[in-house]
Amino acid sequence: MSTSSSREDYADIRESVRALCARFPGEYWRDLDRERAYPTEFVNALTEAGYLAALIPEEFGGSGLTVGAAAAIMEEVHAAGCNGAACHAQMYTMGTILRHGSDAQKKQYLPGIASGELRLQAFGVTEPTSGTDTLSLRTTARREGDAYVINGQKIWTSRAEHSDLMLLLARTTPKEQAAKRTEGLSVFLVDMREALASKSLTIKPIRTMMNHATTEVFFDDLRVPAANLVGEEGKGFRYILAGMNTERILIAAECIGDAKWFIEKATAYAKSRELFGRPIGKNQGVQFPIAKAYAQMRAAELMVHEATRKYEAGEDMGAEANMAKMLAADASWAAADMCVQTYGGFGFAEEYDVERKFRETRLYQVAPISTNLILSYLAEHVLGLPRSY
Repeated sequence: MSTSSSREDYADIRESVRALCARFPGEYWRDLDRERAYPTEFVNALTEAGYLAALIPEEFGGSGLTVGAAAAIMEEVHAAGCNGAACHAQMYTMGTILRHGSDAQKKQYLPGIASGELRLQAFGVTEPTSGTDTLSLRTTARREGDAYVINGQKIWTSRAEHSDLMLLLARTTPKEQAAKRTEGLSVFLVDMREALASKSLTIKPIRTMMNHATTEVFFDDLRVPAANLVGEEGKGFRYILAGMNTERILIAAECIGDAKWFIEKATAYAKSRELFGRPIGKNQGVQFPIAKAYAQMRAAELMVHEATRKYEAGEDMGAEANMAKMLAADASWAAADMCVQTYGGFGFAEEYDVERKFRETRLYQVAPISTNLILSYLAEHVLGLPRSY
């Protein structure tokens, strides 16, 4: 079955990613899922192949590829039945350093991130009391001489236990003293190895319905060198927003990959599963949901391509990136639901991997941004409707 003409784009990259993923079949992911273990071997393989350094320029040891190529990598990972959530932040989180970091920071960190010597996979933004209301975060960073002292906590900080570095957003100016609502927040690059050694950082794992290695982190008088401030003090919210469009596109590509996996699994099962002496795929009640999921996936895929095109052309693409993420997440969830229904009771059996992927793709209705917030963004910033909050 040909699920998309996009396979012709970056065909060599897609083929090599598929070959790598073939080394990590369903059994590998099932074993990890049971133990909620981190896929170290898979992440190392992606790192050694250079895929996680796709967006790092060649001058810093990366591949210097386009966002379209990075999206193709993540799509194929998910279409092969694997899960890139264990490491996808390594591809886009470094963008804040690349775009806004000093020359010294780029030279110090990007080559190590590109080679895999350093892992930058932890992104400390969300807090228990503020959720996605980033401007209300309470973690503070107070300047003391040549360092900042950080206190507070973050939640849903995924891969903190498996990362050397964390990109952290903290308040450096009290909210009521900031000149603008969007100012007063700053970005820091935290060396988590040093922080853990000084016992000023505590990491608490959060067990969830899928194997996502997410955590809650606590900062207790954590001293971060002033040299680790990324860009200008107080401009951090703007820096974080700039990187979110890349994140939206890559997450959307992962959802497209998930949808393709579900559609291929359901199609193959409908052809081979026989009841009452004939394949269940002969029944329109089975055919139509698969066909509808395919059409929904293709429509979402076109929006991902449009967001990618505008990104690479340097055009404003905030609306397209958000719509791509929302539509792709909807398509993957619809395909997941369809696949379980096609399999019937077997869809809940661990050995088919459908239930695992079902749980994994459900996340993207909520993270890294809720589809409801995307609708709110479109209503206000694209349609010009009154602000709802």
